[in-house]
Amino acid sequence: MKDICCIGHITLDKIVTPDNEFYQNGGTAYYFAYGMNCLPKDVSFQLVTSIAPKDMEAVEKMRREGIDVKAFESRDTVFFENKYGANKNERTQRVLARSDAFTVDQVKGLEAKMFHLGSLLSDDFSPEVVECLANRGRVSIDVQGYLREVRGEQVYAIDWADKRRVLEMTDTLKLNEYEMEVVTGEKDPRRVARVIAGWGVREVVVTFGSYGSLIYAGEKFYDIPAFTPKKNVDVTGCGDTFSTGYLYCRGKGVPCDEAGRFAAAMCTLKIEHPGPFNGTIEDICHLMETA
Repeated sequence: MKDICCIGHITLDKIVTPDNEFYQNGGTAYYFAYGMNCLPKDVSFQLVTSIAPKDMEAVEKMRREGIDVKAFESRDTVFFENKYGANKNERTQRVLARSDAFTVDQVKGLEAKMFHLGSLLSDDFSPEVVECLANRGRVSIDVQGYLREVRGEQVYAIDWADKRRVLEMTDTLKLNEYEMEVVTGEKDPRRVARVIAGWGVREVVVTFGSYGSLIYAGEKFYDIPAFTPKKNVDVTGCGDTFSTGYLYCRGKGVPCDEAGRFAAAMCTLKIEHPGPFNGTIEDICHLMETA
């Protein structure tokens, strides 16, 4: 049995910034897996993904890097276009291709203490899939995909129909300052956290980009400051990297506030270069000690 199993699609991303344009793989599954692979192996990990056969090289590359990957075949691979302006905390998206949703048959044989669902689009994980996993281990969800509805190529923020049913089965929920208002209708982060906890979620993590994050667990709030990167190169996958660091620490029994600081430092180091986190735990600890 693995300590953490991340389930999600690997994407092909087109990144457009005021200074650059490039293509790379991405998605929660991708950033989470590479981030975990850089950390000590005292927390065991498996990635479960779905990808088109023509893009299977992305999976083979991960396996060559030593990542345990279980890959299902999809008719296509998710293709995102992410455009960033001068404010790196804001982006616009288009979806140029979509992968098949995950099914109960695909996940019912998985064994893990924690399942992290890296949803990218609203239909990636049905309530039945979440229920199957919740009966096998704890469930962590990044809410972003549940709130993305695709119309044509455009992405629109929506609430999701099965929200209360899914959240009753969720141990850890991560959402940002925009998503929290869509989910609850509230603008006060502390009010948001209490509302979501009242729906059954044990740990609520709200991120604010360069302004830090807020964690609510055990009826206590933890304010986590952001670290300042030496340079802002690529913020794509930043939230996924935060989840990686946080769940890695929680998997080891580290308290929420310490896990949040670790996640913030890991996220900051990722911002300083394109692609997923590629540093070491020593780099993370050094930043935490010297910032």
